[in-house]
Formats: sequence, structure tokens, C-alpha cells
Amino acid sequence: MPHVIIVGCGFGGLAAARELADAKVDITIIDRSNHHLFQPLLYQVATAGLSAPAISAPIRSILAKQRNLTSLMAAVSKIDVARKTIALEDGSEIAYDYLIVAAGSTHSYFGHDEWAPLAPGLKTLADAFDIRRRILMAFERAEREPDSVRRAEWLTFTVIGAGATGVEMAGTLIEIARHTLRGEFRRIDPQQAKVVLLEGSERVLGAYPADLSEKARAQLVKLGVDVRTSSRVTHIDEECVRYTDQSGEQRLASRTVIWSAGVAASPLGKSLNVPLDRAGRVIIGSELWIPDHPEVFVIGDLAAVTSDGKPVPGVSPAAKQMGRVAARNIINRISGKPLENFVYQDYGSLATIGRKAAVAMVGKFKFSGYPAWLFWLFVHVYFLIGFRNRLLVMSDWAWAYLTFKRSARVISNAIDTPVEKPDDAPSQ
Repeated sequence: MPHVIIVGCGFGGLAAARELADAKVDITIIDRSNHHLFQPLLYQVATAGLSAPAISAPIRSILAKQRNLTSLMAAVSKIDVARKTIALEDGSEIAYDYLIVAAGSTHSYFGHDEWAPLAPGLKTLADAFDIRRRILMAFERAEREPDSVRRAEWLTFTVIGAGATGVEMAGTLIEIARHTLRGEFRRIDPQQAKVVLLEGSERVLGAYPADLSEKARAQLVKLGVDVRTSSRVTHIDEECVRYTDQSGEQRLASRTVIWSAGVAASPLGKSLNVPLDRAGRVIIGSELWIPDHPEVFVIGDLAAVTSDGKPVPGVSPAAKQMGRVAARNIINRISGKPLENFVYQDYGSLATIGRKAAVAMVGKFKFSGYPAWLFWLFVHVYFLIGFRNRLLVMSDWAWAYLTFKRSARVISNAIDTPVEKPDDAPSQ
């Protein structure tokens, strides 16, 4: 039977695999991790609101009943479209008849990759654990810091980029400081912590209509977030962030910086040797295959495609829809039927800002505040993978709503402590 390889088990790759469940093909799905991640709630792991298993599930478990599928945990290093093979990180190769590339995206620092260790982005569970450790350790460092100036630096949190992730992160950080940690420290008052949201453009949530953007900004300010728009970052180091605004260059003393300003397509797109856009995405047509190679399909964040003359946004519903269309087009190509054109169905946009604060746009309907927040909760629970995950998330959210507490505040390997050797131990 024809061999179909799917690279990446995000929303698009998973949708494609499920669409091919009853097809007469052999499927190999390859992902560098062993789990599917519900990325829209990843920031809640980073802010100790949810545990990792609540928003992730093993790929093998999800697809265990699909008998025509083999799952491999590996990293794809190269795609050879001429030979119709992919190369893994260990140098081994796998041949394919059809290929779906759903490798996703990574962080973009706009040419300043040296900022990455100082301002981590949020794409994986490892990123979320790192950010959570940095946030919680900032309060611990402040508790031990005798100097008031340095203490203020530890208690200043900077989020760069006011897209959906940045807005959600900033709103949650201020709630942690104002409510979750209240009364738990003796030398500092967590409520004095400062959260600064820097955005290079003129408004937050730039992809939303201007009125919803303004409502989001107002809700952030009401929560206590210091929103600074038209502020372009020029420098980041361990003690401060420098940026330019209408008044010139500014210095913001902050020791915890989180990056949510930009994304770039997976570098795997370059190995396809096809035209790419400025973000590194593969430029494809409505049938989703790459030029001169109709057996290779690109979907999700790696794909630059238009629908009804408009660019398709890099969101999970678009990735799912592309995955299903690509899978059906493989079936159509095998059976000699006409291929299907991808037409994006926009189901709306949602962004939560904090407790009882959110904005939503569904078709022509726009709403914000508490109704939007409730709608956001329902939608995200509904689309989670598996009943257990839904139950975990609902119980954690209910507990947090009633008590303001966050259950996932464990810090692992936060401090490097030297191991003491006995006096008679040989030196190495």
C-alpha cells in the first residue's frame, strides 16, 4: 500500500492522521516529542495554573486504535523531495510515496538570537517549565534580596509582544502577584510586583478589530498591567530591557523577560527547495502541495496559503482544516479523483486577559468581559484531547476560581547545590 509520512503531530498532523484512518495506506507519523500538546493552554502551564498532563497526551495512546499507523519519536533533519526520502537525526532514511509536512513554527527574535537565553518564548512543555521556574524564582530571589533596587528588578516582569499569548501571559502574571502569592512572603509584598507589556505596534491584539483591541487594553490596565504600545525593543540583558518609544530610548530594569513577539516557520521548510515567504513559510496553492511535487503537502504554521484572497492565520482551526484537506487529497490522488481546494472556515478568535476578562469575535458578533471569558472556557475545554484532560482542566480551573490558588507551583532543580564529599573521599 502507498506509504504516507506525516512530519509533526500538532493539530494539523493529528487531523491528517485521523482523516486517513480508514484509507488503504500505511502511515508513519514522526514527532520529536512523544506527546500531542494543546498549545492554546500552554501559558497556563508556564504560570502554574495547570499541570503538563492536563494539556498533553501521548501520541501512541491517542492513535493506538489506528491499525494502519506507526508512530516514531524522532527529529527529521532533512527532506529529499527528489529521492522521496526523509532523513532522521541519526542519519537513517525513510522513503515515502506521499508526505505531509506539519512541522509547525519556532520563535523569531528578528535577527537577535542572542536574546533567546534571556527572554524565552513559549512553544513547548520545556519552554513552559523554564518560564514557570523563572517566574517563581524571581519572587524567591526578591525575598532574599536586601537591596531595594535589586529587589524591584526581581519584582518587575516584562512580556514582549501583545498578541494573544503575550496578553494572556501578562494578565495571568498580575493575578499571580496580586492574588495567588498574597500573604505567602514575609520580606516582600508580591502585590507590589510590576508587569509590563511591551508592544511595537500601536495597539494590543493587532489582529483583532480596533474596538476589541481597545477593550482588551482597558481590561489589562484594570487588572494592573502596565501596557506600553509603540515600544520597540532594542536590547535585552540580565538586568534590563531597552526600547524606543515616542519619547526616545528607555531603560526598564527587569530580570524576568518573556518573549511573545514573533514566530518563524520551522527550518525544515528550507529543505524542500521551494519559494518561502519572509517568515520562512512554504508558499503553496489551494490544493496544499508544493510546486513540481504533487506528492508533498505542507500544512499548519509552515504553510503560507490564501483563502478567498486573504492569508490564512496560523491558528489551530486552520491547521486542522488543512490537515483534513491534505489527507483527502492524498486519497483523491490515489483513486484518480479531482483534488479538493482548501477553503478556510473562520470560526472566530478568542483571547483571555484574566479572571472574568476576555475578548471574543465569532463571525459578526463581538463581545468582551465576563461573557467572553465564559465562552473562552467552554471552547477550550471542548477542544481538549480526551475526557481525562477535560476533567483535570475543569477541576483545576474551578479550584483556582474559588481560591485564587495555583496547584502546579513546584520548582525542580531551581538551585545548583554542590554535593559534599566525605573527608576520605578521593578527589577526581
